[in-house]
Amino acid sequence: MLATLRHVWPQIHNYDTGGWTVPKCVAVQAPPLPMRSQELKNSTPVEEIKKLRLITAIKTPYLPDGRFDLEAYDKLIISQIESRVEGVIVGGTTGEGHLMSWDEHIMLIAHTVNFFGEEIKVIGNTGSNSTREAIHATEQGFAVGMHASLQINPYYGKTSIDGMAVHFRNVMSMGPCVIYNVPARTGQDIPPRVIEQFSSWENLAGVKECAGNDRIASYTRSGIVVWSGNDDQCHDARWDCGANGVISVVSNLIPGLMYDLIYNGRDQELNQKLLPLIAWLFSEPNPIGLNTALAQLGMIKPVFRLPYIPLDIEKRKQFVQIVSDIGREHFIGNQEVRVLDDDEFLLLGRY
Repeated sequence: MLATLRHVWPQIHNYDTGGWTVPKCVAVQAPPLPMRSQELKNSTPVEEIKKLRLITAIKTPYLPDGRFDLEAYDKLIISQIESRVEGVIVGGTTGEGHLMSWDEHIMLIAHTVNFFGEEIKVIGNTGSNSTREAIHATEQGFAVGMHASLQINPYYGKTSIDGMAVHFRNVMSMGPCVIYNVPARTGQDIPPRVIEQFSSWENLAGVKECAGNDRIASYTRSGIVVWSGNDDQCHDARWDCGANGVISVVSNLIPGLMYDLIYNGRDQELNQKLLPLIAWLFSEPNPIGLNTALAQLGMIKPVFRLPYIPLDIEKRKQFVQIVSDIGREHFIGNQEVRVLDDDEFLLLGRY
């Protein structure tokens, strides 16, 4: 049993008397308090987040010196808005938040909110495997106006299942939250019992679930809002398993077709048409394929932050054919898709 804790006032040595005395004024650390006020730039009811169906995990493009290419980024966001996408994940896996400093991360969230926050919901990926970092980043994200946060379970330095629940409890108090389960990346599944204990919490908007459609169906039967995190499964997740929609990678490229897939009822013909593109996109770990594709479409400069490198030349040729099969008009941008040579890519290890 833990001993009862009591406050012990620090003492200082009195050189005149040779004894120790308690100082009249002591500097003590204040208890932790939120860094933000209750008056948020975009105080968003959680119900507004729950209504979203098509959310894009947006790409972060770079300049040759490694800084963000905000001009290209804005064009990507505008293409999403024009195609009626309702939300974006900023700085997620696809947006390479793990390759950003927290200053860069919060700046990009703030930029997105300031320029586009009235037209599209901004969900900041402020989760971390450190509870302390997740709390600080989430406070800052809401302070600059994001509408909701995306929270992942602690990865690499994994904790117990109960520790995972305590982690989420500490980061969910600040505003609407989407919990993200992607065991292939974190090495640890978020079991349903963790999600279910938060199902009645007012700030839980829902779950981005990558563990398959059976899991999605079990959540929807329990009344938990869930988005598929797998583009290749999202059609069936939406129309057969009750998913709210999808948090998508491929919608970076074909937002209009993904809107049709999620909103216009069952369409296995369209779903089958898109599967070769999705398979190509994930032939190497995301976001390698997406970065390559957007460069080939002329939407971003062919600049990669290492350790990501472009898909090989044969895959780049395949992409040109896939675009032709689906129709160039369905992809963002208006430049001709082309095969980039190896020497056109810039790979940055120091930026």
